[in-house]
Amino acid sequence: MDLDNVHWLGHSTVHIVTDISIYFDPYHLPHGAIPADLILITHEHYDHCSMDDIVKIKTEKTVLVVPRKNANQFSGQVIGVAPGDQITAAGIPIQVIPAYNINKPYHPKDRQYVGYIIEVEGVRCYHAGDTDHIPEMQDVKTDIAFLPVSGTYTMNAQEAAEAAEIIRPKLAVPIHWGSVAGYRTDAEQFIRLSRTRSLILEQETEPFSGE
Repeated sequence: MDLDNVHWLGHSTVHIVTDISIYFDPYHLPHGAIPADLILITHEHYDHCSMDDIVKIKTEKTVLVVPRKNANQFSGQVIGVAPGDQITAAGIPIQVIPAYNINKPYHPKDRQYVGYIIEVEGVRCYHAGDTDHIPEMQDVKTDIAFLPVSGTYTMNAQEAAEAAEIIRPKLAVPIHWGSVAGYRTDAEQFIRLSRTRSLILEQETEPFSGE
């Protein structure tokens, strides 16, 4: 897998397309977006768990991986997870990582919100979810890290740069900006501060499925 397979679709939505179509936190997708084989939801907030957007890409074969406390909200092939779990879904190995706030109230640790590490074609990808720079990040091993940078509800750019320094991915990508919270300037500040190779993925219009 190379970077051409990885698409940032705005806010915290990441789409990875190889021979399998994987979405993290789909939000504000256009109609006709490529159907999903696997959807990973980090927590229940509307900008991460958008039922309207899930419907746009969900098929009978789509597997949804969601926090266990919210699993009963979904139908079809649903796997509920909690921090620390390791599973395989749609043929993809998945490690479930905690995601929570340390110094703000929006994402309490006891809610068991999550981030995910998945492995696609030998490349490990970490989507941190809505989180601060938490101690558990020192155990994250990944090639690509998608890190929130907007502040307010998550890490800010400086804190995300510090997290990247701990995680040491081959590539760090700023997310959670440009929509509900955060600006391009937050992403640019993250790039300036990061000692890790970092890249802003320009927001893409989701390819049309032709259906």
